[in-house]
Amino acid sequence: MRILGIESSCDESAVAYLEISRGRLLRLEHLVATQAIHAKYGGVVPEVAAREHSATLPLLLAGIAEKVTGKADGRLLGKRVDVVAATRGPGLVTSLKVGLDTGKTLAAAWNKKMIGVNHIEGHIYSNWLPGAALAGDLGGSGRGLFPALVLVVSGGHTELLLMKGHGRYRLLGATRDDAAGEAFDKSAKLMGLGYPGGPALSRLAADGDPAKYDLPRPMLRDPHDDFSFAGLKTAVRYFLRDNQERLTDPRFLADAAASIEQAIVDVLAAKTIRAAAANKVRTVLLAGGVAANRKLRARLRGDVAVRLPGVRFIEPPLKYCTDNAAMIAMAGYFQARMKKYGDWRTMDAEPQWELGRDL
Repeated sequence: MRILGIESSCDESAVAYLEISRGRLLRLEHLVATQAIHAKYGGVVPEVAAREHSATLPLLLAGIAEKVTGKADGRLLGKRVDVVAATRGPGLVTSLKVGLDTGKTLAAAWNKKMIGVNHIEGHIYSNWLPGAALAGDLGGSGRGLFPALVLVVSGGHTELLLMKGHGRYRLLGATRDDAAGEAFDKSAKLMGLGYPGGPALSRLAADGDPAKYDLPRPMLRDPHDDFSFAGLKTAVRYFLRDNQERLTDPRFLADAAASIEQAIVDVLAAKTIRAAAANKVRTVLLAGGVAANRKLRARLRGDVAVRLPGVRFIEPPLKYCTDNAAMIAMAGYFQARMKKYGDWRTMDAEPQWELGRDL
């Protein structure tokens, strides 16, 4: 099966070509372009993002065609593709429409099957991409893997999903306000670390003392599986305001960053372990942009090993944590295996699409 994947849910334009036969990955080609223009605005501007996608996706498609066929020729690429998979949601509606409409146009012109992929499901299936522990499990039923608990952490989402099988999800809990990634980014912005701030804050935290400042851990001990990071974000704002004269002190900044990161990781890890134990899962999966956070990865790896004996912890390769089309193509592959195709004539973007609500 040969899949063309297209991703445009936010500010990354990406295209991928995935070829799998008899459960073996034969080829993966991937191109991604990040929109640096948003740095001067301090955040993503939807109209600008959509315009950039419109300009960039045709170039990426030409690049993929050249990688796959030797020529930047869409007709030749179309002869090699069996299925077109494009992100349908969630995300910025203007950005989604550019990528989805591109995929629909190609599916129509090439007379190919079409799959609209949930962006969050794409992140989950990054755990099956090259370099991940599940990369060799592309043909089986996942025996021994399910049920699995998935912690999704990104700039816009913080969720716990019970994955009962391929394509089968139940949403256990989600953030009631801000996502963990937003707490990272907004804290970094308040500290003057620029955009995107989350990775910069984590790099700074590596040199700091995570126990230096006592910050709140919202809902840490609440018995439900929901999250909330708005209170932490507010606490950070007041803490930095009260220490404004120290914002030029490198030691203060490093300790503050480490303390903020520790507070977020403590909540994510504790609620994940508790939910995994309550649902008697066989596997804990990590997914989303914040899955690249090394402290979170190490904490979950250690906690699962110590507190959930017999449970397997799986994390995505760092290169596939951020938005990319390889994960969309992989999610499309598993959907195609189950014959879950869509109709390009009626398919539309779903910016609020929540995975696991319909089960």
